[in-house]
Amino acid sequence: MLPPARTRPAVLAALLALVLTSCSGSPEPEAESTSASSTATSSSSAAPTSAEPSEPPADPVQEQVDAALAALDRRAQVAQLLVVGVRLEDLSPGDALVADGVGGVFLAGRSQAPDTEIAAVTGRWTESAPGPRPWIAVDQEGGAVQSLQGPGFERLPAAVDQGQLPPDQLAGLADVLGTDLASAGITLDLAPVVDVVPAGTEAANDPIGAFGRQYGSTPADVVPDVRAVVDGLAAHDVTATLKHFPGLGLVDANTDEVAGVTDPVTTAADEQVAAFGELARSEADPFVMVSSATYPRLDPDAPATFSRQVITTLLRGFLGFDGVVITDDVGASVAFQDVPPGDRAVRFLEAGGTLVLTVTEEVYPEMVDAVLARAEADPAFSDVVDDAVRTALTAKAETGLLG
Repeated sequence: MLPPARTRPAVLAALLALVLTSCSGSPEPEAESTSASSTATSSSSAAPTSAEPSEPPADPVQEQVDAALAALDRRAQVAQLLVVGVRLEDLSPGDALVADGVGGVFLAGRSQAPDTEIAAVTGRWTESAPGPRPWIAVDQEGGAVQSLQGPGFERLPAAVDQGQLPPDQLAGLADVLGTDLASAGITLDLAPVVDVVPAGTEAANDPIGAFGRQYGSTPADVVPDVRAVVDGLAAHDVTATLKHFPGLGLVDANTDEVAGVTDPVTTAADEQVAAFGELARSEADPFVMVSSATYPRLDPDAPATFSRQVITTLLRGFLGFDGVVITDDVGASVAFQDVPPGDRAVRFLEAGGTLVLTVTEEVYPEMVDAVLARAEADPAFSDVVDDAVRTALTAKAETGLLG
């Protein structure tokens, strides 16, 4: 049984109502006073009339993005929107993916290999990339979810135990995490978990609480701990990923293993949703991973992965996040097996997402082809793809993967 609804701030609900309600027009500005107008006229008359308007300063990040876009054909641009998994026990398939210009490679599974061995492979991929360097992603949370466990990688406690550490010790642990990943050439950590699991419900919360993946039982507990991890990763040029928006703390099944997982409780005014928004606006520019569950009180017609209400209206609009939104796995996950792989990618991008994550490489060509075909047939969707590619490349430019 799911836990009871939590108290939600009325102010947030009111604010969301304002965001979701269309306004028929904007009020006209009040006329300025005569004295203010006279002063402005006088000041304007005194200004030199021969001065040329100054050009706005160039944005080096967008200059890099523009240059990268100009060098990529349409298929290569779409490939930048895919992060594709290869198994840690055999990373060789990643060579072909990188040669094809994939946006990122996800190291799937568990490995006892030393950091030097991982670094040799990721370094090869970085040097051989024909265009923008790929994200090298991994699941490195701690506890039961730590992909890299060999020499050179500190064994991390589960998030629930990390959350019990004094702030200075947690900051030190986060710094070690960032150091270890950077030494192996990892640029994207699919962590930390922001999901809030109410006290007493942990055992029934199969994807998070049962494994101690949560930092606490209230947003007030979770936010400072997650921020410390995000900052520790960023200090070593490793991008963090806040997951799983809008939260998996109230579900009783794992979307990787069960279809139709639903959270009937969470609303836009939930404190957990606000916690994601606060953390997503961090100067460290983390990614946000969207949940594969369905939230009927946000959108009864689609899982969050395919929901424009969840991604565009709530996350991008109400919470003001303009960065990279990435899926949870949409390749092998049971949650999506009734949807053709190409449609999974198209529907996510239509909803406002950026990067499609699949732990299985077999569906990668089908996803790229489906996005290309839809963009060619639908100018509006082509614009959506343009926006997603620019967002993806901007994130790479900001972390040095274009320079």
